[in-house]
Amino acid sequence: MSTEHLARRRRATLATHVASKVPEVTVYFWVIKVLTTGMGETASDFLAQKLGPVPAVGLGGVALAASLALQLTARRYVAWIYWTAIVMVSVFGTMAADVLHVGLGVPYTVSTPFFMLALAVVFGLWYASERTLSIHSIHTRRRELFYWATVLATFALGTAAGDLSATVGLGYLGSAVLYAVAIAVPAVLYRRNALNAVAAFWSAYVITRPLGASVADWMALGHARGGLGLGLAPVTLSWTVVIVGFVAYLAVSRDDVRDTPRPTSGAV
Repeated sequence: MSTEHLARRRRATLATHVASKVPEVTVYFWVIKVLTTGMGETASDFLAQKLGPVPAVGLGGVALAASLALQLTARRYVAWIYWTAIVMVSVFGTMAADVLHVGLGVPYTVSTPFFMLALAVVFGLWYASERTLSIHSIHTRRRELFYWATVLATFALGTAAGDLSATVGLGYLGSAVLYAVAIAVPAVLYRRNALNAVAAFWSAYVITRPLGASVADWMALGHARGGLGLGLAPVTLSWTVVIVGFVAYLAVSRDDVRDTPRPTSGAV
């Protein structure tokens, strides 16, 4: 095999590795992630009220399938495609948790550990198959499927956990404060080398869901439920506008696109 042929193969391998299907973890990533969790919470509740639970879940499932199909067929990370899929996971993940509680009468004290177990199973299967849970290793279809299964499980878990804390006496504002403090814990442990990058990332990722949802519920719901009473539709619309603004900026600036590959062992 010629030296030129080997060089072409190395370049092709490098190009494949660089073509990640997820964004770089920057401050923009965390801001948009929290915004999508809140928007998904209020959008889900709004659709359930206007359409009814069953049509809302059906519509959410179709939209989720379409957005994930678009994401899976993309050859590399594209900001608007990726974040559209995240928004739809947020909406449908909220619906999944709400269906268990409202539709089937499953208490949050049961659904929260159930979704926690489901997430642990997904992590276990992912690691057993790929030997890594790093989001910077998302370069194959199988790893991408594991990634999105994990994302869906984290949204369902976060929804149930947020509703659980809100209904046991903390309220939505109290829950928001609790999770705002909690999300700092993985960062502190990581900086003190007490938690590796992958564990710190996924811990914070789970917490973003109840944090964003608690803030959005506090803003949207009425005074009788401890909220500001701004309404589901206005909060959903305003958060959507902010999300679109951030995603449009990233699509143009590409500040969340990695230019060079990095080792996946022990990295986020």
